[in-house]
Amino acid sequence: MATPGRPSLAPEIDAFRYQFEQLSADADALTAPLSDEQFMWRPTPDGWSIAECLDHLNATARVYLPSLDEGISEAIRRGVYGEGPFKYNWLGRVSVKFSDTGVRLKAPDDVKPGEGRTRREILAAFHAYQVQFIDRLRQANGVDLARARVRMPTNSWLRIPLGSGFALMIAHAKRHLLQAKRVIEAEDFPAPLRPSP
Repeated sequence: MATPGRPSLAPEIDAFRYQFEQLSADADALTAPLSDEQFMWRPTPDGWSIAECLDHLNATARVYLPSLDEGISEAIRRGVYGEGPFKYNWLGRVSVKFSDTGVRLKAPDDVKPGEGRTRREILAAFHAYQVQFIDRLRQANGVDLARARVRMPTNSWLRIPLGSGFALMIAHAKRHLLQAKRVIEAEDFPAPLRPSP
């Protein structure tokens, strides 16, 4: 339902919005019952903790949001508008599918988790980035998500449809939230602390 003074979101934009909101809710559900020790615990010396999974998503958002801004601005400047449903080209579909396959790749340095961040800082940043993605969706409302292009930060020569760019960020986040869930399911995951009598 549209609010006064604000246009309603196109169906595909609204579906993306819902998914970004769900990512925040899923992260909360996953991390709320955890102690700080559990949040920071690594399953192996080279495996990521739940904190590092989320901080990697924060670093990815920091790098990716300027590309979305550029793609949206360029589409608006060029008048690339359209109504969905949109059909994305093979490159856009493959990019999203590849992120969803679970193939383990080494993260580039600019999206590796940082060190020394607190649980509160990591979770606050994660929620703030989901809000920023939703803000970009509102800016892209009415833009042709299949014809507008977004540059991939990892390969600046590679440009995928804007809609695929949003879908890629969602698939990437789901993948790492699943990775964080597997950390909790590890056999030697620290037991919760029992409250003192």
